Amino acid sequence: MAGTVKPTWIVDKERSRRAEAKETVWLFGLHAVRDALMNPKREKLRLVVTKNALDKLEEAVALSGMEPELTDPRRFDVPIDEGSVHQGAALEVRALNWGKLADVAISGDGLPLVVLLDRVTDPHNVGAVLRSAEVFGARAVIAPRHHSAPETGALAKTASGALERQPYLKVANLGDAMQELKDMGYFLIGLDGEAEMTLQDGLKQAGKRAIGLVLGAEGPGLRDRSKDTCDVLVKIPFQGEFGSLNVSNAAAVSLYAASLRDL
Repeated sequence: MAGTVKPTWIVDKERSRRAEAKETVWLFGLHAVRDALMNPKREKLRLVVTKNALDKLEEAVALSGMEPELTDPRRFDVPIDEGSVHQGAALEVRALNWGKLADVAISGDGLPLVVLLDRVTDPHNVGAVLRSAEVFGARAVIAPRHHSAPETGALAKTASGALERQPYLKVANLGDAMQELKDMGYFLIGLDGEAEMTLQDGLKQAGKRAIGLVLGAEGPGLRDRSKDTCDVLVKIPFQGEFGSLNVSNAAAVSLYAASLRDL
């Protein structure tokens, strides 16, 4: 209808989406840059390299069809954090679009297994989780669009190439995504150091159902809604006096255990 004014929340949402579409990320380091160059799904904008780095990336650069910008290693002027170990290579890209949660969770590659991160904001932890998720065959790592680690060069470098292959889905609301997964038949297992049930027993309860492993930030842990939405809360049993793993190690242990199930 002519003259209809959109509600403010719709306008804000559309504006946010347009802004996200324009955002770019600088990846750095030989491994991260090489894998991004060789990923046909990655939109690549600008490649800055030293002569030494170009020699090491020659095949990947040729495959990408990009025209590299050669620079002096003493004047490596790209917008990355000072002190970043760039190894003479940086690549400006747009974030990957992995599609809808339902498509990835139901028919994505890998085991019927996903990881959900509840406000885990450290890029090094998330990068390590992505790497473990790829190693153990998970379909996706899922995080809220806000209060999570953005796709950055530091995350990509820690992921050691996994960012190009392992879906890292951002959702508007983690609690809603958890409920959506449950409606699809996923059994959600929350990691909580205060839980009485062990990870092994939680996996037994899951039976042959698809599994979502839910992990919270170090310190605060899972939020109340996340805990309430999980089917079970479990802990990783420990032998020594120190009974706490960081979130990336807890994810690796849980993914390994879940990958061993006889489906």
